[in-house]
Amino acid sequence: MKHRARKRFGQHFLTDTGVIDAIVRAVHPAEDDVIVEIGPGRGAITEALARRAGHLHAIELDRDLAARLREQYAERPNVTIHEADALAFDFASLGERLRVVGNLPYNISTPLLFHLLQFGDCILDMHFMLQKEVVDRMAAAPGSKAYGRLGIMLGCHLSVEPLFEVPPEAFSPPPEVTSAVVRLDPLPPGSLHIADEAGLSALVAAAFMQRRKTLRNALKGKADPADIAAVGIDGGLRPEQVSITAYVALSNHLHGKSR
Repeated sequence: MKHRARKRFGQHFLTDTGVIDAIVRAVHPAEDDVIVEIGPGRGAITEALARRAGHLHAIELDRDLAARLREQYAERPNVTIHEADALAFDFASLGERLRVVGNLPYNISTPLLFHLLQFGDCILDMHFMLQKEVVDRMAAAPGSKAYGRLGIMLGCHLSVEPLFEVPPEAFSPPPEVTSAVVRLDPLPPGSLHIADEAGLSALVAAAFMQRRKTLRNALKGKADPADIAAVGIDGGLRPEQVSITAYVALSNHLHGKSR
């Protein structure tokens, strides 16, 4: 499928057959799977997924690509092409046991991940191609330089497993960065009780705005030293040294006090 990449859509089309095969093997689609492909583009992995899955839903924003895909799969009853913006898409409308796949445009990858969190109850797993730096931040452990707000907020809801790196030359046109494929699995219900998602997000954001300071200093105006100590956190730690569960505990404690 010939199509010139459009900058406004952040398009970098995967062309390396070895990488395509590796992604399909990682997803390992089965005949009873409902797979949702975000941003199929020229269809690099679409055909391989469609051959193996029970049903494939492809969500494509570019109207020209969507039209070509509709034509290509017009005779395939197990393939549905949705010309839509994934950032506004209701994934729950597609079923209850979805497997989501995509080579995500780097300029929308973070907001799209948070949009997908809203549909965790109907998603089995997700496999995405992302900028390697983003995957590093998603998977970072406490104490590392990459650990921060993104990894904490996603880690409250997902387990993150980096799979393999993908060089720029695997794409046309090649991006300026190395990419990586990551697997995301929603955590079992009840893994973490978060009393106030917005409050937790604001707390973590405040902490990492001043990540060089100690937690007690970074959270001045948000949490008193007594609040930090009440949930067993050493206020002398820096924000990147505090675990996800500790941030949740502090947020829940502050939410309880406010009520």
